[in-house]
Amino acid sequence: MNQPFVRALLTSAAVVAAAIALAGCNPDSITPTGRSQAPLSEKTLAEFEAKQMDKHSPILARIFKEEAEMEIWKKTRDGEFALLKTYPICRWSGDLGPKKKQGDRQAPEGFYTITPGQMNPASNYYLAFNTGFPNAYDRAWGYTGSELMVHGDCSSRGCYAMTDEQIQEIYALARESFFGGQKNFQLEAFPFRMTALNMAKHRNNPNFAFWKMIKEGYDHFEATHREPKVAVCEKRYVFDAAAPENASNPLAYNPRDTCPVFELDPTISDAVLDHRRQEQIQMANYIARDVAVVPFRVGDGGMNPAFAAKLASHNEIRQ
Repeated sequence: MNQPFVRALLTSAAVVAAAIALAGCNPDSITPTGRSQAPLSEKTLAEFEAKQMDKHSPILARIFKEEAEMEIWKKTRDGEFALLKTYPICRWSGDLGPKKKQGDRQAPEGFYTITPGQMNPASNYYLAFNTGFPNAYDRAWGYTGSELMVHGDCSSRGCYAMTDEQIQEIYALARESFFGGQKNFQLEAFPFRMTALNMAKHRNNPNFAFWKMIKEGYDHFEATHREPKVAVCEKRYVFDAAAPENASNPLAYNPRDTCPVFELDPTISDAVLDHRRQEQIQMANYIARDVAVVPFRVGDGGMNPAFAAKLASHNEIRQ
């Protein structure tokens, strides 16, 4: 993808946003400003060099609701992703679990693809990008909702809200990766860091089957630091599938229909299967030790403790 085309997409996204009847966090179009063109800081550029990353190399984003954190990973010069930064999330709405219907205030969970056309440089919420909900998995289940964003302004109703300063940097990181030729980046949204311990703690949650499925993609990335290839068939996610060696046709997926015959990508199978085996053993051990279960709650989102502490301090001063 050439740079002029990407730049045009990033600029025209503001016009597109204004024409859509928004039903999520409502990041309406406003008069474009220079926010979307803000350069990366010298400190961030120095981090690239220290971590053997190039300014225009691909990125990958991961979100964890319970911890209220967003990670940005960036490809290093050796071809693997490494953690660049972890940002505290200022606010997310709903509860742990996937978004299923419009108006439920849930922030989405799953694997999403972010293209230049989903970037909104003229959001009422400073800057934003659309998560792409509903994706193929969500549509297969009939889930509804639209315009679920990652944006600034620290206010959410189904979105992931950052501070303006944070979203400006995240936006710039995505922009530079697009300028470098990345056609899209992957956004992985999880209820929590999907360790064996956390899975054991949440084993009684009604969403556990869904979480067990998306943990497979989480484990693939943990084991390889490579972006997992994501497909949907039989109304479930499939990760890093490869056609059998003797297959005559490439794999074809339909989100609602039977999965094609596939095998795990042989280039990563040993690392992934070993990691998965260790996680299963650890989770079984935690359950056998009767590790405390996290109660299922019905709440309205959360924020990173860093912001919660500031909010509490502010409220005390006002009183």
